Amino acid sequence: MVVDTRPLALTVAHESWPITGSFTIARGSKTSAEVVVVGLSRGPEGPGGRGECVPYPRYGETVEGVMAAIEALRGRIAEPGFDRAALQGAMKAGAARNALDCALWDLEAKETGVPAWRTAGVPEPKPLVTAETIGIGTPDEMAAKAARLAARPLLKVKVGADLVVERVRAVRAAAPTARMIVDANEGWTPALMEAVMPTLADLAVDLIEQPLPAGQDDWLRGYTSPVPLCADESLHTTADVGALADRYQVVNIKLDKTGGLTEALRLRAAAREAGLGIMVGCMVGTSLAMAPAALVAHDAEFVDLDGPLLLARDRPGGISFDNGTLFPPAATLWG
Repeated sequence: MVVDTRPLALTVAHESWPITGSFTIARGSKTSAEVVVVGLSRGPEGPGGRGECVPYPRYGETVEGVMAAIEALRGRIAEPGFDRAALQGAMKAGAARNALDCALWDLEAKETGVPAWRTAGVPEPKPLVTAETIGIGTPDEMAAKAARLAARPLLKVKVGADLVVERVRAVRAAAPTARMIVDANEGWTPALMEAVMPTLADLAVDLIEQPLPAGQDDWLRGYTSPVPLCADESLHTTADVGALADRYQVVNIKLDKTGGLTEALRLRAAAREAGLGIMVGCMVGTSLAMAPAALVAHDAEFVDLDGPLLLARDRPGGISFDNGTLFPPAATLWG
């Protein structure tokens, strides 16, 4: 095979994708997904690679800041030999690196004809059961959505600090057979945890995601939870794993936190080595962002890659979903 040594050309674009209605979590509501898409190619006639990221204000990110960080690397990207390994040292973990890293994976797959899953050393993608998310509303509103999703095998229920039991009970009554993740998005206190956890266990909740704020979860050391706990905001990269094993039983890997698929694969291996379960999650984005994350999710205990289902429309050629099942993405989309 002849290796193409021409310099990489970079494109960066901001895209806005409307959300169906609005999406509410403990930190607030939004009506659109604001994403940044990176394109990499070696000439107009050659294949191109794409990657999508979602700048996240919780981590101090903005669309403008992420685009500026990517643009600042334009000269380095054009240098001979720039690859995923070089990117890891050139940019910190976060949304900007995620878009570039995933674009490099996609470009390599399209240039070589070797699918990204094979290069990553994971099994060929198969259909996955994914959670479908119910945003915060009144208990009646959440029950109504749960009734529409009652046949789904896995639901993710967003809650804040008020009406926790009432909201979860309403969803459980409307979807009595679904497995359930409850996501507090850092919105609880230790006192609230102690008050609600026994009832949540009685309501057959399978997992509680990030109950306490990141950096304020030392209280979980020594706490015997009746429901497994999952670290989300407390976990970004492999470096975080060692401090979490005595507080959480599961970790949520998101490519916008790890800074791409390259680090996500390392993080997954480190979490398994530490005896932690795996959840693979996402920000609200299109199928282009879900496709690389699906490679990390092949044996995850929990998969939460329903971002496109929250959108009024997905990008052309997006992932197919059917009653809680995510089907492998087409190679023309990514990888």
